[in-house]
Amino acid sequence: MREVSISRETAETKVEVVLNIDGVGESEISTSLRFFNHMLETFARHGFFDIRLNAEGDLSHHIVEDVGIALGSAFRKALGTASERAKLVRFGHAIVPMDDAIAMCAVDIGGISERSFTVLRVNFSHRIIEDTATEDILHFLRSFASEAKFTMHIHAGGENEHHIAEAIFKALGIALDHATKIEERRIVRKKV
Repeated sequence: MREVSISRETAETKVEVVLNIDGVGESEISTSLRFFNHMLETFARHGFFDIRLNAEGDLSHHIVEDVGIALGSAFRKALGTASERAKLVRFGHAIVPMDDAIAMCAVDIGGISERSFTVLRVNFSHRIIEDTATEDILHFLRSFASEAKFTMHIHAGGENEHHIAEAIFKALGIALDHATKIEERRIVRKKV
């Protein structure tokens, strides 16, 4: 079972994460941001990841950023070494409609070097969704992918900001669920 615990403590925040990649989509999420909690619960549910996460901090921006770093670190650690990752499907993608909104996400989780890359083509027209800044949502996605060492492309649009964000987190969960599966047919070749 690919399950890890991560703790991250800085002068501004304290984040604790328990992640089971091979879960059933159960989550216990606690941050001071209700909408962000909802997005992380949605991500867990649609990715079939079991996530227990508690985050406290001084400012919303710091909490969101450090949750991204801690959750990305948990994924990187749970996916293991290069030889363990070589057994994975590696690539995943999803297109998720949500009423007026649509989100497309594609990921490559194969890299364990210092390389990661994030492309976000998301146009939010408001600064805040419920109690969470839209710029912080984008910052979470970048921090998560950077720490996990993933390549991630997300394109999303629509009219309702809540729907756009929710479609993004659903698409990311589905894409990562597929990419993290173990591919029994994969042959790991030794370099000659």
